Amino acid sequence: MPFRIQFFPAALAVFVALTVPQHAMAAEPDVDAKKARLDQVAGSYTPEQGFMGTALVADGDTILLDKGYGKADVEWDIANIPAAKFRIGSLTKQFTAALVLLLQQDGKLNIADPISRYLPDAPKAWSAITLAELLGHTSGIPEFTDDPHFSEWSMSPHTPAEELAFFRDKPLDFAPGSKFAYSNSNYEVLGVVIEKVSGKSYRDVLGERILKPLGMNDTGVDDDALILAKRAQGYKLKKGELEIARSESMTVPYAAGALYSTTGDLLRWEHGLFGGKLLSARSLKLMTTPGKGDYGLGVLAGTRNGVQFVWHNGGIEGFGTYLAYVPARRIAVVVFSNIEGSIPTIMGDQLLDVALGNPVVLASEHKAVPIAAEELAKFEGTFLLTPTQPFTFVRNGDALSMKSTTTAYPMIYEGIRDGHPTFYVAARYLEIEFIPDSKGAMASIVLHQGAMNATAARK
Repeated sequence: MPFRIQFFPAALAVFVALTVPQHAMAAEPDVDAKKARLDQVAGSYTPEQGFMGTALVADGDTILLDKGYGKADVEWDIANIPAAKFRIGSLTKQFTAALVLLLQQDGKLNIADPISRYLPDAPKAWSAITLAELLGHTSGIPEFTDDPHFSEWSMSPHTPAEELAFFRDKPLDFAPGSKFAYSNSNYEVLGVVIEKVSGKSYRDVLGERILKPLGMNDTGVDDDALILAKRAQGYKLKKGELEIARSESMTVPYAAGALYSTTGDLLRWEHGLFGGKLLSARSLKLMTTPGKGDYGLGVLAGTRNGVQFVWHNGGIEGFGTYLAYVPARRIAVVVFSNIEGSIPTIMGDQLLDVALGNPVVLASEHKAVPIAAEELAKFEGTFLLTPTQPFTFVRNGDALSMKSTTTAYPMIYEGIRDGHPTFYVAARYLEIEFIPDSKGAMASIVLHQGAMNATAARK
């Protein structure tokens, strides 16, 4: 499972957290009640659901949640604690983006320049690609983890030059700048640019320019041979049982995903980044202004109930991560899991809503509303989010299920919401709103995933 697995673009790529729709606002709870609710949300996820790890929520300088859940090491029966170190996967990208912007502030590069200005031996196909297009995933360079030989190749250590050689001769997926397509390859190239421009290793530049100035003593570039105190072991779920996740060489994620950290250090990062301790105001604005795909430079940027927030998630074998920040409120949410999968994004999305004072409904809090068995027939059918992402609903007696290729997920009917019949899929934390046409036939569905919604039309 390559290290890019946990990036979820604005389109519904996976089923993530359900929160109450944005119009349903509640009065701000007091701090103690908010702390209790945050712990309740985080504690509602279990290893059987794919979560063990750490979670931190801060509102300014007030820590609302800072706790470990489950085991850092199952074999040794060692509990997760806030100081546990996790591989953070694609959260690495925002550090790489910040280093590029720092070098731009130094006058050593310009992100509007083509790659070839800094890498003279870059392939001809890359001649029109700028550093900004690498940063924003609009370069067209294909995703190197999709290569059919990646799994085998990635198990051995490789130099940055060898990593670029693995994908440099592949044709572009599209004309540079024409569209957004998330690709770890972009950040592999940026790592090499950083080293060429600075004359130092990525590890050394990161330490000198970011980690040391911000006091991030528990963060670094991971290494295959590194013995790391308080390291969490990475796991995956297989048929409901935990097993140790096999990892590629940590040389391979490089500037796209090789860092390890703690939740506390990522809070230092957010406070330093948005507190003016690192980038100029102009550079920070460049980094956090959304472009194609709502992607800035190393981060995604959006709004939640009219409030701007900046976020990203990450995944690498055995680990899943989530980091979000609300600049206007100085709210930070960090979730690490040492079980690979989407739970950190699901949980982090809900923790962010609680921190903002928005209501959240946990899976156990959804209540079924009676519905006649014959009424369920009108919801049967297949709806297409994309040509390759069908959602199929089948009735079995007095129950409706959402069917995948291998599994049928039970659904509960929750009644009419905003004038439309709504169901909930507890196993996928997914709310499904059915939209009828003028004749009452279900013509489309709306899939609610936190603050984001996606529509699928009947096939």
